[in-house]
Amino acid sequence: MRTALVRRTVLTASAVSLALLATACGGDKPDTKKDDKASAGATAPSTAPAAKGKTDAELTALLVTQAEAPGYLVQAEAAAKLGEVDKTTVSTDKPECKVLVQSQYLQKIGTPTGVARTALGAKPKEAGPNASPEEKAEAIKNAIGTTVTMVGLTSYDGKAAEELLASVKTAGQACAGGFTSTSEGETVKYASVQRGTGAPVTSGDDSASLVLTADLEDGDKATILLTVLRTGSTVATFSSLSLLGTAESPVTLVAAQSKKLG
Repeated sequence: MRTALVRRTVLTASAVSLALLATACGGDKPDTKKDDKASAGATAPSTAPAAKGKTDAELTALLVTQAEAPGYLVQAEAAAKLGEVDKTTVSTDKPECKVLVQSQYLQKIGTPTGVARTALGAKPKEAGPNASPEEKAEAIKNAIGTTVTMVGLTSYDGKAAEELLASVKTAGQACAGGFTSTSEGETVKYASVQRGTGAPVTSGDDSASLVLTADLEDGDKATILLTVLRTGSTVATFSSLSLLGTAESPVTLVAAQSKKLG
């Protein structure tokens, strides 16, 4: 089941649109200095230019690289499969929770102007030349259980990036008691959704960090760490998972990607 959960996270997938949370647009206060004949309810037009999303090529250039993230190695096979994640249809028993699964899989949400994805794994600690058999076995176990983090950049026109992050935050609260998702004919039960317990993300314009706990067939549980960070019109999503069930927070990777986004 652990392997299946990781496989589904990087499986190919079909275009799915998610209705993002609509945010009320408050009008500007009327300019009382204008002609008295103007309607009291009239609003001054906004002079701020609408946010413009980036293209695939622009986002690809902004993706964090192995050289920029010491302690991580690009997972080429997993990264290659990420180009097909939008071919899988995802459904959830609670509609508001769907955005969490789509974010976990790095699927397109809404109508982005550009998308770029990669996958990196934390460098496993190698056994020393004089290591004992037990230490070598532990090193192998740690290598197998390396936390793999999928990184996705998605850009939007207008306020869609803000709306996406708002929907993730809303889902984090609405789905706290758990939910069920189905994709590729397989069902995963998420026992809970909690706020991330690691160091808070302080970069970017807004962010959300969540811990999704999934029930495994053998009675164990797996934790998926989900961090969503917005910088301007671009959303960076980090989905971390370990074959041993407990993922480690990719703090330095998030920092490196955030720095590159400016």
